[in-house]
Amino acid sequence: MSEQQSDAAELRSRTRELLAAHPPATTEALDFLKARFDAGLAWVHYPVGLGGLGVPRSLQPVVDAELTAAGAPDNDPRRIGIGLGMAAPTVLKYGTEEQKRRFLRPLWVGEEVWCQLFSEPGAGSDLAALGTRAVREGDSWVVNGQKVWTSSAHLARWAILIARTDPDLPKHQGISYFVCDMADPGVEVRPLRQITGEAEFNEVFLTDVRIPDAHRLGAVGEGWKVAQTTLMNERVSIGGMRLPREGGMIGPVARTWRERPELRTHDLHQRLLTLWVEAEVARLTGERLRQQLVAGQPGPEGSGMKLAFARLNQEISGLEVELLGQEGLLYSDWTMRRPELVDFTGRDAGYRYLRSKGNSIEGGTSEVLLNIVAERVLGLPAEPRNDKDVAWKDLAR
Repeated sequence: MSEQQSDAAELRSRTRELLAAHPPATTEALDFLKARFDAGLAWVHYPVGLGGLGVPRSLQPVVDAELTAAGAPDNDPRRIGIGLGMAAPTVLKYGTEEQKRRFLRPLWVGEEVWCQLFSEPGAGSDLAALGTRAVREGDSWVVNGQKVWTSSAHLARWAILIARTDPDLPKHQGISYFVCDMADPGVEVRPLRQITGEAEFNEVFLTDVRIPDAHRLGAVGEGWKVAQTTLMNERVSIGGMRLPREGGMIGPVARTWRERPELRTHDLHQRLLTLWVEAEVARLTGERLRQQLVAGQPGPEGSGMKLAFARLNQEISGLEVELLGQEGLLYSDWTMRRPELVDFTGRDAGYRYLRSKGNSIEGGTSEVLLNIVAERVLGLPAEPRNDKDVAWKDLAR
């Protein structure tokens, strides 16, 4: 028996022991999730004591299959996606042991929701130009500034935050990375209503927010390096999510095509076939990317996946609206809500069409991601930059 087979057998045994000690039918969901984390079956590739067993990431499906078959609860990953996909890998890589033990367990079980305080009104695509300031006062940092496009800020207990700690250095060098307490009285969250009618995004105002230095991730001034871990994982989590065949946006269109033959035309058929194939290629490429992650941290390839995700969603949702004809012009509900998650497939075609417009902005604009793919994947020359060695305070604004 190979080492991988031995590890898989051990994981099945551990999972069955967990199910026997905490039967899903009679155990509260949160209690079960906590027991799963403590058994090292949350994310098996994480270290022992932090929800894992230090075995290859590729063995996670072994655990998931056993738990799914037994009807065990999951941690509602769509609701806590920022914590799982962005905060956790960053805390694991750069956090102290105390930080890892404080944040990872309540993050994974869903007790504490996380959000991301990165983008600003004047620092979106050029994120390193951010102006939110963090000034050291004893053992704390006092933060003032504004962040924008913050998903889940209205639900979050914690935020990953980058702020400028030295304006005399070039923009990429004077940034530090913090964990911000969203319950601090200086944090104000305001809804941003979107074209869908909902306010899933927010703007966040920070006024004299005090962050203990113990909540800094990485060294002072190395926040941009830490943020790269977050951003690379973000793009993988958005563009490389695991889907079944016809999962995601292509599913509702294919279902409508099969169930509504009266809507079909030859032109729509050709376009649907093309997009179906492209969606399947993207799905399989995402699976390959996840296999590559077993060997280490995500690289710039995730930017390519996120690019494909945005383009496909927009083209597929446009085809769906066209396929439905007059029905596609209807919109079911403009009610102002502040939802807990984005539900692409559980809503109507009009919602999918409008919401997908944001896919080419969130998680890195398509324009910036094209540059990343060009420079870091294809090896093309970098665009000339005249602000690389200029102190942030001297930049033109």
